[in-house]
Amino acid sequence: MSLWHLLLFAAVAVAGVAAVIDWRTGEIPNWLTFGGVIAGLLGNFVLGFRTGGLSDGGAAVGWSFAGVIACGFVPVLLFRVGGIGGGDLKLLLAVGALLRPTIGIEAELYSFVAVALYAPARLVYEGRLLRSLGNALSLLTDVVRPEEKRKKVDPELLSTVRFGPCVFLGTVIAAIVNMRLF
Repeated sequence: MSLWHLLLFAAVAVAGVAAVIDWRTGEIPNWLTFGGVIAGLLGNFVLGFRTGGLSDGGAAVGWSFAGVIACGFVPVLLFRVGGIGGGDLKLLLAVGALLRPTIGIEAELYSFVAVALYAPARLVYEGRLLRSLGNALSLLTDVVRPEEKRKKVDPELLSTVRFGPCVFLGTVIAAIVNMRLF
């Protein structure tokens, strides 16, 4: 097993532990996400150092940091508007650090596809799909309505989804797809 395979495994392990904790508690701990970022930076340095010395090690850390930036761009925007939680954001940063930009973004895409399929299915199961779509439509149209005509949406009627398990699924799929590359 190569060091690259260990980084893939580490990304799956971090996402897996985060998925279990998120599913149970609704939170993803900082020690896990920051530990994942540090493991990604150090692991990529060792990978680069073993293949080409100190300069390649530094370049690998640069690629790992680029993964943090690339995998953080969209989640930061979503976090700012309340679309995802801080733990979800930090988990995607850790996946980016471990898998670098290309595979990290791939894992992130699979994660968003997973949540896009899971959330409506859950709402159908709970019998809340039409009400949630109505709330979403109200929130979208409120942007163009005058303030006095905006509809108030009760926060209790809004739905939330635990994103950690979807990140785990997306990371597993990306790891399987890219396992043979290295």
